[in-house]
Amino acid sequence: MMIWLLLISLGGLFSLGIGLWVIFVHFFRTDIPAGIVYTGRFRVLHCLFLLVTALGNILEKLGICSMPKFVRFLHDRIPNKKDPKVVVTKLHFGTIPVRLYQPKAPSERPRCGIIFFHGGGSIFGSLRLYNSLCCYLSRESDSVVMSVGYRLVPDHKYPSPYHDCESATIYFLRTLETYGVDPCRVILCGDSAGGTSAASVCQTLVTHPDLPKIRAQLLIYPYLQGFNFQLPSNQQNKNVPFLSWNTLTSCLLRYFDIHPSWETAFLNGAHVPPEMREKSEERINACNIPKRFKEKGYQPKSPGPFNEMAYLETKQILWTVNSPLIADDDIIAQLPETLLVSCEFDSLRDHTLLYKKRLEDQGVPVSWHHIEDGFHGVILSFNTKPFFFPCSLRILNIIIHFIKDL
Repeated sequence: MMIWLLLISLGGLFSLGIGLWVIFVHFFRTDIPAGIVYTGRFRVLHCLFLLVTALGNILEKLGICSMPKFVRFLHDRIPNKKDPKVVVTKLHFGTIPVRLYQPKAPSERPRCGIIFFHGGGSIFGSLRLYNSLCCYLSRESDSVVMSVGYRLVPDHKYPSPYHDCESATIYFLRTLETYGVDPCRVILCGDSAGGTSAASVCQTLVTHPDLPKIRAQLLIYPYLQGFNFQLPSNQQNKNVPFLSWNTLTSCLLRYFDIHPSWETAFLNGAHVPPEMREKSEERINACNIPKRFKEKGYQPKSPGPFNEMAYLETKQILWTVNSPLIADDDIIAQLPETLLVSCEFDSLRDHTLLYKKRLEDQGVPVSWHHIEDGFHGVILSFNTKPFFFPCSLRILNIIIHFIKDL
């Protein structure tokens, strides 16, 4: 009897400790922007996020399972409703799992094809989590959607996730007729890290004239560069959920298998060698960001002295495939029509603004939509009733209208 009482007491103390930690971090180390609609809903969602990741970190330290696996286990338990108007087929392209979404209604001509890469920093996210979103895209745009289940951290490090995205894309492009897709209307789409993959794969395909030409790319609050982490949006939103500085660096360190001791070096830009700084500063500079995005909470900072060891340990962050924003002008100029979506309360906001300028400077047609009440990851809330944010549906409708107008 005493043992059970002791266990119950310890369990209660453990739960109390976790709860107090969540409350402390949320109220004392987190910024909740007043411009977000349904602030109370946002707070509850963030506390749940903190609770889940805290439990995951504890399980990881105990050697039971990794934090990302624990989080994915939970988010894949969210029920998925079947869409009666969409046929969902589970396939494998080689070893890569994919899901194919096709409208049930017959079509008189080949449909538009959307290759979708989900977000989550290559740590979170899954085919199942994004199932409803892909159903919506397929149904509302009358398109065939191919969602890629690329490999994730911690079981697989870079470059496995990117290779899966590239390989699945090339295979799909070679077999479009099998799925009733018009080769002249293929779109690459992704959110967050999925947007990174979409941008990188799109640049890679420029060098593959033997494949069908991509009609458009749709990038939703993407990560596009690892050179400058002191942009206005980095400073303004460093403590804003759901991509605070701590979350962003955690994703980068895990994905590239970088030791945490180098975090300060790349925060200060000390990982960028002198011969790369001139080129990167020309393309990744706050001067290229509209003035209204720099009016609050931004202080220009010069990069720290070059640290060669930091560069050698983190140089993959600077490769063009991982920082598509610095691609050469001749590659950028060949990119297709682009839709960019940025959110005000997102540390990656300025990545989108800088890419918009790069594309426009090279004559690429760009449609840009800025969501004033948006935050990173909000698109996933579009069909989650307890945590629905109206701007998520606005983003999806922007995407649908863009696809229909192509």
